[in-house]
Formats: sequence, structure tokens, C-alpha cells
Amino acid sequence: MSVTKPKPFYLVDASIYIFQAYFSPHMQVWGEDGRDLSAFLGYAQFLQRFLRQTQPEQVAIAFDESLFCGFRHTLYPAYKSNRVLPEPDLERQLTACVQLTKAMGVSGYASRVYEADDIIGTLAARYRHCRQELADQEAESAVAIVTRDKDLAQLLRGEKDFVWDFSASQRRFAPDIVRQYGIRPEQFPDYLGLVGDAVDCIPGVPGVGPVAACALLQHFPTLALLYENLDDVAGLSYRGAKKGGALLREHQDIAMLSRKLATIVEDVDDPLEAFSCSQSTCWQWRRPDVEQVREILAQLQLDSIAQERYMTLLENLAYEPI
Repeated sequence: MSVTKPKPFYLVDASIYIFQAYFSPHMQVWGEDGRDLSAFLGYAQFLQRFLRQTQPEQVAIAFDESLFCGFRHTLYPAYKSNRVLPEPDLERQLTACVQLTKAMGVSGYASRVYEADDIIGTLAARYRHCRQELADQEAESAVAIVTRDKDLAQLLRGEKDFVWDFSASQRRFAPDIVRQYGIRPEQFPDYLGLVGDAVDCIPGVPGVGPVAACALLQHFPTLALLYENLDDVAGLSYRGAKKGGALLREHQDIAMLSRKLATIVEDVDDPLEAFSCSQSTCWQWRRPDVEQVREILAQLQLDSIAQERYMTLLENLAYEPI
């Protein structure tokens, strides 16, 4: 008798797909009241395609609400200082995206303290713990992180987990990360502690680039171990190694801060209640509430043709309850 292969636990980074639509010149949509709906409709189309393609058993979606008010900004006020707060019209669309997610039968999470990455990291950790605690025969079933953000690769565990750029149809497993970046997934915080990340305004160590960082982390797997052995850095073969130890010593505080900023939290309490494994059914994909979806589209004043097109696709969306 054939054994059905368990489906992954899908964890979706919603902001990637919301802002991709918002800034795309190919996704320009206005409601009948003349207000922009590009971000909402782009996300709505992504969500429907994703559910149609994956038919997930367990899925959760994380949203970002912590810009300029999260704990990382408290640690380092310049963190993500290149971003701007959403304009009222975009904020309205973000709220509608959260509402639509619930109406589509998917659990959505957001926090004013933690980022979507932290929510995804926590859900992944709880899922793994849950499978082990229940002595599940398929405890090694995959966690699939749906994102375009390289930082989330640090959450990969084992050979089955993967990060999935849904739009590009690209899945990357741990060996792919090693080939692309020269480090193991769990070394991403240490790597970014050294090189920084201009996208998120994480400073890193001045003068340490990707080649040097990879060389250092190949010899010293963690930043902590590297700083315990700074005298050995001069003997390494990368360019600038002779002065590397002194450079790292001078900027130790900023390296450690950068690492902390780049480390995804895996034990968020807010807004994830401390549910037991018997309550993990909250991650199961539930039957979409068709009338609620219709109401959301109508409230946004999406034009009637687009509404009916979306509702027709929704009503034809195959749903098989667990």
C-alpha cells in the first residue's frame, strides 16, 4: 500500500507579495471610488494562486506591523530607517489583506513588537516541537517558507525544509544556500553581523566584505567563536587577514549588535498564544467564507467585473477539509 507523502507546513511572508504588487507598474488598480487597490488585489491574486497550487493542509501567514516600533528599532534607531510608514491608502489595503486572509480560511499573525520573520521563526519552531512531542511518524516533514527574503534561510533545519520564491518558482534547500552564499543557513546572523545589510540598515564591520566573512566563518563557525580566537585571524589566507583581528576587535560591539539585529526570534509570545499541540489545528486551512470575501471586495469598491472574476475563481477553488 502506498504511503501518502505529508505536505509541508507553509509559512508565508505576506509583505513581500503585498509590496511587490504595490510598486509594480504592471499592477495598477483603482476602485470605483478612485482609490488605489493595487497592493490588495495583487496580494489577493497571489493568495488564491498559492492555495490553488499547494492545496495546503497546514498554513499560516505573517504580516509586518512593527516598522519603527519593533524591538530592533529600540536596539538600533537607524534600523530600517530607509523605509517610510505606509500612506493611509496603503494602510487601508494592508488591513484589507489581513481581513481577506482570515476570510480565505488561513491563519494570519502580526505584531507591533516583532517582525513577520520572527512570527515565521516561532511558528516553525512550535510546529517542529509539536510533531516531536506527539511522536509523529512524520516528524521530519518539511517546513516551507514562502518568501523572497534571503534572511529567512537561517530557519532551515534538516534536508526537507526549503525557502520558496513562489513568483519565480524557485525552491532553495540548505545545500543551495551553501552553494550560493558559501555559508550554512544557520550562519546567516553571524554573516550579516560581519558584512551588514544595506537593505535593512544593519551596519556590520567596516571593511569586512562577503569574501572575508565567508573565509572567517569557514574557520570559526560562529561570531562568538571568532571573537574567542582573534589572534588566529592573521594566519588565514583571505585578503586583509593580517589586519583582520585588530579590525574585528575595534568593531566588536557593532558586530554583535548587527548579529542580534539579523537574528530571527523563534520564541515570540506576542501575538502567538502559548497553545498546546492539541490546539495546532489553528494552522489548518479551513473552508473559505465566500460571503465574507464578497463583502470585503464590495467594501473596497473593487469594480464589479473584477469582483465577479475573483469570486468565480474562489468558488471553483478546490477545497478538501482535513
